[in-house]
Amino acid sequence: MAQEMARLFYEDLNIGDQDQSTGRTITETDVVSFAGLSGDFNNMHIDEEFAKKTVFGTRVAHGLCVLSIASGLWFTMQRLATIAFMGLEDWRFSKAVKFDDTIRITRNLVEKREHKRPNMGFLIFEVKVHNQADEVVQEGKWVILVQRKGS
Repeated sequence: MAQEMARLFYEDLNIGDQDQSTGRTITETDVVSFAGLSGDFNNMHIDEEFAKKTVFGTRVAHGLCVLSIASGLWFTMQRLATIAFMGLEDWRFSKAVKFDDTIRITRNLVEKREHKRPNMGFLIFEVKVHNQADEVVQEGKWVILVQRKGS
């Protein structure tokens, strides 16, 4: 049986702690698969001839597709003793992500909140999705419910 990766508990993290994910290139397959999964077949994402006439000049990935891939990149960083992903706060889509762009995420712990149960707490991270030019394409806060030690 494989040994489980070390996990960070609520007490192990301090405001200002930062981490960065590995990169992931967004492919046409990603976008087409997401369109099928979500039912969002907007021409901006699937019709190159239509997209050539837009402000982007080409097809772009769905914002939620990029966010979903970013959530997977979370797991390339130090693991947390996560109980649940609780939500997004002030999430913004600021730049388009085109096919063959490579994204990565950075996270910075900006707040710790108590939970009514003493065996867990909330960690609030400022998360940024960067492209290969280090431009921020999405950003906001992720709220993660994490175990405390000894629970």
